[in-house]
Amino acid sequence: MDFIDYYKVLGLTKGASEKEIKKAYRKMARKYHPDLNPNDKEAEKKFKQINEANEVLGDAEKRKKYDQYGKDWEHADAFEKAKKERSRSSAFGGGGYEGYSYSGDQSTDDFSDFFNTMFGGRSQRSQRRQVKFRGQDYNAELQLGLMDAYITHKQTLTINNKNIRITIPAGVEDGQTIKIQGHGGPGVHGGPNGDLYITFSIVNNTAFKREGENLYKTEEISLIKAVLGGEITISTLTGVVKLNVKPNTQNGTKVKLKGQGFPKYKKDGQFGDLFITYTVKIPTYLTPRQKELFEELAKTNL
Repeated sequence: MDFIDYYKVLGLTKGASEKEIKKAYRKMARKYHPDLNPNDKEAEKKFKQINEANEVLGDAEKRKKYDQYGKDWEHADAFEKAKKERSRSSAFGGGGYEGYSYSGDQSTDDFSDFFNTMFGGRSQRSQRRQVKFRGQDYNAELQLGLMDAYITHKQTLTINNKNIRITIPAGVEDGQTIKIQGHGGPGVHGGPNGDLYITFSIVNNTAFKREGENLYKTEEISLIKAVLGGEITISTLTGVVKLNVKPNTQNGTKVKLKGQGFPKYKKDGQFGDLFITYTVKIPTYLTPRQKELFEELAKTNL
């Protein structure tokens, strides 16, 4: 088996701190995660190497043995025992065996050959502890019309070829993000799934302006209605209502229609208000008689 430098796998040097090892592992494990690299054999191989490197370098005792013995770190105990036996042997005229230290770029099989000779073959690599890794979070944007956001309804989304049925509460706002727990990428080695974050984009193609739970609309009234008052009919999001205009209503006057606004988010049966701003329409053409009447009014110093 070719030697794998675990430090190089994680992009680190031999003197890296425990914190640096943990940070590098998380970064690279996410980059080469199988869910993000489907059908990529090289990424799969790299992901296994990253987990293997973290298993060794993330454990202080294993790392110490690895730093000293390199790829044969798992045989360190047996090697130490063998050195002691050889030391005893040398005391009675036997040959000595010099110590071995891993320099970080060792690539020969000499050390493994020693163990092959001594134990009759390379020992099986011990079962590695599987590190749990949380799945990736997914992000999606969902576009709704203003009337779609007015009512609670269900929609089916397709995320990574998987259908997810969600309930959209009435009153969601443009740019609002909600979290669907556990519907992100699958976890690794029994780790938890990631989450799905949905950001809403509300398209408003109505005559109303929305600010939170309140709606705003401009309504044009005639000069006669503004001066004398009267009844007008206006449209809301859910129908039409009649409204009494008071005499002598000024341009820019605002009136509030309580409870005629937008639903309050996750508060069933509660609504904001609708604010109407009057704009008085000035006639662009007057008949001779109408002009005469205005001239008479002008003489009264109105």
